[in-house]
Amino acid sequence: MRVLVTGGGGFIGSHLVDALLARGRAVRVFDTLEPDVHGPDARPALVPPEAEFVRGDVRDADALWQAVRDADAVAHLAAAVGVGQSMVDIVKFTAVNTLGTATLLELLTRRRHRVGKVVVASSMSVYGEGAYRCRACGPVHPGPRDPARLARGLWEMPCPLCGADTEPLPIPETKPLRPISVYGMTKRDQEELALIVGRASGLPVTALRFFGVYGPRQSLANPYSGIVAIFIARILHGEPPPVFEDGLEQRDFVHVRDVVQACLLALERPETDHQVFNVGTGVGTSILHLAGLLCEALGAAVRPELCGRYRVGDVRHGVADIGRLRALGYLPRVALADGLRELVAWARTHPQLGALLDRHARQRDVALARGVPV
Repeated sequence: MRVLVTGGGGFIGSHLVDALLARGRAVRVFDTLEPDVHGPDARPALVPPEAEFVRGDVRDADALWQAVRDADAVAHLAAAVGVGQSMVDIVKFTAVNTLGTATLLELLTRRRHRVGKVVVASSMSVYGEGAYRCRACGPVHPGPRDPARLARGLWEMPCPLCGADTEPLPIPETKPLRPISVYGMTKRDQEELALIVGRASGLPVTALRFFGVYGPRQSLANPYSGIVAIFIARILHGEPPPVFEDGLEQRDFVHVRDVVQACLLALERPETDHQVFNVGTGVGTSILHLAGLLCEALGAAVRPELCGRYRVGDVRHGVADIGRLRALGYLPRVALADGLRELVAWARTHPQLGALLDRHARQRDVALARGVPV
């Protein structure tokens, strides 16, 4: 069995490649090796020699066809990533994520190459704001928070029906999709394109909505790579990690090995065909607590700093309901504190740590100059 992993030279993809090889699969990696993520002179260092490597762009139909034409299954992880960056690089994100996925699906259907499975990486960003319960109105699905309330320091989400206080709930896959970023919109496009084409053509497709993925091999140079990596870079520079709002906003942080577990389950289990699954832990962690754990793991003198800032468009709470995937045997195994210690140990021993941190600082400055919030 040959599995094509688009984006297989990156963070999640490289871990999936390792797991597939360990299961005796033949693996082909298709990756463009974006300089922002891999560096200007990058070679596919994360791709093991046992895997075939093809450098190419998912928007290039000819190159993508050469990679997919004899594959038995596809894990489509290639994407432009970054909520803030997507609000500036609108064409790039739409082209890579939406058009790139459309290109893959058209190749598979028009050229009648029948693969046994396509797994598409989606994101919690498709939901927009989280799920909530009002004592009077029951479960509610509010839209983005009111900027006027944020300016007054009112962080929690009121009921959209009666205005009363709400409590956050785990987000089920049935929650209406209301993305509030270009990135979230393109991830919704990816999964809906795949599911629509899959059902119409008989192509088995599964979409996985990743929550906050972290772990070794996460890019420490890319300021758009997620809050865990951003905090590590700040702390190692001797800067306190800046925590927005009151720090009590919650996210679901899932270790990359648990994400790989979900990918393998989706690739191998026909019960997942034509379905969508959340991939997280089901456990919420406040950003303030996360920052404290990282300071502790790094043995840093700095402490988390409530910086008094907020960003219009940030969601308040986002924790996965993983009941649907758990019913098929998925079980998150890596506790957050253990996973963060592992990530920190990997970061400390990275041979190019100093250069990566310097590049992170330069790219952060460039992003801020372009008006991209990081």
